[in-house]
Amino acid sequence: MSDKYDVIVIGAGPGGYVAAIKAAQLGLKTACVESWTAEDGKSQVLGGTCLNVGCIPSKALLEVTHKFEEASHDYESMGILAKSVDIDVAKMMERKAGIVKQLTGGIAGLFKANGVTSIHGHGKLLNGRKVEVTDKDGKTKTYEAENVILASGSKPVEIPPAPFDGDYIVDSEGALEFTEVPKRLGVIGAGVIGLELGSVWARLGSEVTILEAQDNFLPVVDQQIAKDALKQFKKQGLDIITGARMTSAEVKRKLVNVSYEDSKGKQEAKFDKLIVAVGRRPYTDGLLAEDSGVKLDERGFIFVDDQCKTEAPGVWAVGDIVRGPMLAHKASEEGVMVAERIAGHKPQVNYDCIPNVIYTTPEVAWVGKTEEQLKAEGEDYNVGSFPFAANGRAMAANATGGIVKIIADAKTDRILGFHVVGPQASEIVAQGVIAMEFGSTAEDLALTCFAHPTLSESVHEAALAVAGGAIHVANRRKKK
Repeated sequence: MSDKYDVIVIGAGPGGYVAAIKAAQLGLKTACVESWTAEDGKSQVLGGTCLNVGCIPSKALLEVTHKFEEASHDYESMGILAKSVDIDVAKMMERKAGIVKQLTGGIAGLFKANGVTSIHGHGKLLNGRKVEVTDKDGKTKTYEAENVILASGSKPVEIPPAPFDGDYIVDSEGALEFTEVPKRLGVIGAGVIGLELGSVWARLGSEVTILEAQDNFLPVVDQQIAKDALKQFKKQGLDIITGARMTSAEVKRKLVNVSYEDSKGKQEAKFDKLIVAVGRRPYTDGLLAEDSGVKLDERGFIFVDDQCKTEAPGVWAVGDIVRGPMLAHKASEEGVMVAERIAGHKPQVNYDCIPNVIYTTPEVAWVGKTEEQLKAEGEDYNVGSFPFAANGRAMAANATGGIVKIIADAKTDRILGFHVVGPQASEIVAQGVIAMEFGSTAEDLALTCFAHPTLSESVHEAALAVAGGAIHVANRRKKK
């Protein structure tokens, strides 16, 4: 087999494997390099962080624990008597592992079906679009390509006050492998990962304390939505402390002793486990030769233009190692765009229409701009919102917390932001993404017929409310 390819992708996560498949579908001879090795020390593992230790396993645990919480606390109010509900953590973890294995194996099947060559080893970009691959035995081999796509992903940030020990102080990956429910769980960081992992173990009985250095809760989220979410999380028992800056964490007598400072001064807390979830950083270790021609910015991200081109001819980069949100679906869209551009097409990712989701209960999802952003920019806008408490389907599902909020330009009525906190927000936000992608106005949604009874009717009502015409809730009084 020739060692020359049209495209070589380094990394088989959501950005890399999707780019490889799309490139192969477009008739390009494609190879994908991935270093992840299974526990047996031999087999290659595809799918990257998302499928193996991120999006998929965390959602598997969130789903199980949500059902457990419902059975433990909510079923009786609906007339279902479920006594002595218990959780088998080992079985839950076994199910999670099974889902991961099925999906990662599915990628191998897709590679085979589309003619993608899978290369097991650590890929390093050399000068002149050459890729050096080091296998598990330390042997190297060099491949050539007309185009190289870098998609090596990211890794958890480790902070000096709380170095990971893999047992008591863990990152997000370690938090997915607990063999029993911690009595007291500490989480550093109230972002997406911290909230999701904190929710998993809180539902199973942990006393969860989340320490967040930022003074505002979820500062990147529309603050009306964030405040609603915070209120509901606290009702669930999550102790979320903002403005809390951790100064040290030390393991003594099988407990993690944490020191932090907040508005009240110096504080101390003890936990059985501590999850550090303060973000992720681009993983470029050993990825680039000094003369590769690829440059990093001041934060360690690979510098690319709007089409994901690096400064080295024929070299592209996508996903978590480039600017923008660290989201699997963003990486995949970039992978498709790059593959199509290599094939001569002219697609462009619309970065204004990338949805964000926090998979807690209630879920939090948004796309576009927040009210705070628009105020800071001096934009004139109208807002319409509708509570799930007034939605019949939400009442029937015993999930009435949260709202849908739509922000539209005051002059053109174009939708500028779409925000949801509530049941199935991750699905509902797609309606906002589609509307914004097509340049829809709030009136377009208001004139659309929605099925009854559905949660999506809240979108309809929020769109009607933008112009003060909601049917099933009192409208805001118009300014005279």
